[in-house]
Amino acid sequence: MNHTVFYILVMAVVTYLIRVLPLTLVRKEIKNIYIRSFLHYVPYVTLAVMVFPGILESTASPWSALVGFLVAIISAYLGGNIVSVALLTCTAVLIVELFLY
Repeated sequence: MNHTVFYILVMAVVTYLIRVLPLTLVRKEIKNIYIRSFLHYVPYVTLAVMVFPGILESTASPWSALVGFLVAIISAYLGGNIVSVALLTCTAVLIVELFLY
């Protein structure tokens, strides 16, 4: 058997087990507050892990992307709506890009 096919089969089995074992092993409701808290944040962390590298690679310079990211975080935290956050972020990235190039 080719090594590549073997590696693909092993990855498929591991992926399948990761998805099936929780369904078969955990039958009752999880009552531990720490585990429930951990599981509550898993979707947000997964989304952040997938989006953050794209943010840093979306502009010509990672520095302008980082400034835009910080402006977006701060303006969203201060209660800005999605349009104002997007406009402020784009403006910040534009200004930083103009200074860098």
